[in-house]
Amino acid sequence: MGKKLRQQRRGKGSNVYTKLPNTFDISVAYEKAPGVSMSAEVIDIFNHTGHSAPLMCVVYEDFNRGFYVAPEGIKIGDKIYMGPDAKPVLGSIVRLGDVPEGVPVYNIEMLKGDGGKLVRAAGSFAVIIAKSERSVTLQLPSKQTVTLDNDCRAQLGMIAGAGVKDQPIVKAGKSHYMYHTLNRTWPRNRGVKMNPVDHPFGGKQHHKGKSSMTSRNAPPGRKVGHIAARRVGRKKR
Repeated sequence: MGKKLRQQRRGKGSNVYTKLPNTFDISVAYEKAPGVSMSAEVIDIFNHTGHSAPLMCVVYEDFNRGFYVAPEGIKIGDKIYMGPDAKPVLGSIVRLGDVPEGVPVYNIEMLKGDGGKLVRAAGSFAVIIAKSERSVTLQLPSKQTVTLDNDCRAQLGMIAGAGVKDQPIVKAGKSHYMYHTLNRTWPRNRGVKMNPVDHPFGGKQHHKGKSSMTSRNAPPGRKVGHIAARRVGRKKR
């Protein structure tokens, strides 16, 4: 008797497909409202499971604490600022409309007040390449461009931990734990390498043998491949 499909086992929720404890329990989103002007002091910089970049713990003027992604070059005792009157220093939370062109930014809001969604990985940053009266165009680390509202916020600087991927992995067990931290399983076997009882694409012929397009209403034992895809294959030029 074959095993259930990967997505069936994941949906059941066994220990293999469960995140590690204390992995995503720290939020690095902007806590204060966009119109609140306030300063905060960095009291700690630490590594946290589930984040590729170091995090910094800050204390606000009202003695509450918050957590943000740490920029390259910041240290304990430094101050960051936020709000309409924020000073343009490393790690400050400012409006995109107030940032000059060419200045690196990270943890960028896609919509005003969403807390930051773009550019949060170690060593990454975005650059403002054009500005208008109501919008700002940024170049992301992927070299793609995105246009956002002037009132969206971002932090100044480049995210620390740029060399996190330079260290060799050396052994397969490290890859296993790296992916487990992100709540992903590794290695990921291809369906065509499995047996027919384990996957619809399995079998010794080592090719699918059928279309990879699948209905959205297909049963769980067949729901693999391109699910409810509009189209597949190469585009005709």
